[in-house]
Amino acid sequence: MARYGKEHKDITRRRIIDAASKRFKQDGFDGSGVATLMSDAGLTNGAFYAHFESKDDLVATVVHEELSRQAASFSDLKLGRDGLQDFVREYLSTKHRDHPDVGCPSAALLDEIGRSSAAAKQAYTVGAKAILKEIASRLSPHDPDAAQGTALNLFTMMIGTMQLARALSDRRLSKTVLENGAQSALAMIAADQRT
Repeated sequence: MARYGKEHKDITRRRIIDAASKRFKQDGFDGSGVATLMSDAGLTNGAFYAHFESKDDLVATVVHEELSRQAASFSDLKLGRDGLQDFVREYLSTKHRDHPDVGCPSAALLDEIGRSSAAAKQAYTVGAKAILKEIASRLSPHDPDAAQGTALNLFTMMIGTMQLARALSDRRLSKTVLENGAQSALAMIAADQRT
């Protein structure tokens, strides 16, 4: 039997993480069994345990990867508040609402992370702090610590708005929730600038 090199193992692990990320955000942690996740990755069930100790290990890894990716995505935005305003508009859009499988892990999984293992909660905490740091540094580049409260309020409002918009069956009302949330978030950014 041929052994695969480290590069192949890394690629396979990445396939599992990427497939699990989409499936978890679509169906939740409990709605995604190992067999389904491995099928999504185009792999056999037996390959799972060569990469992860358990499903909880995979959940914590996915949470870490997703939030790290989201924090890193801030570098693609315009500098300062302009980039933050673009982030708000993209986040609170119908496109993001309609595609949770490729969107923000917080909006898709926050309630599940709260019921998950300590490792998943720790991974989320580290990632959330990194995102809050990115938001605060755009609100107040010279003193990000002074903007931590506003950053926290902004991020939590955006997550809650997206969760509510996704929960509503009335699409017009859902769109109104998103539009009002975006207006409130942009007003929060503008108000913080004046203080």
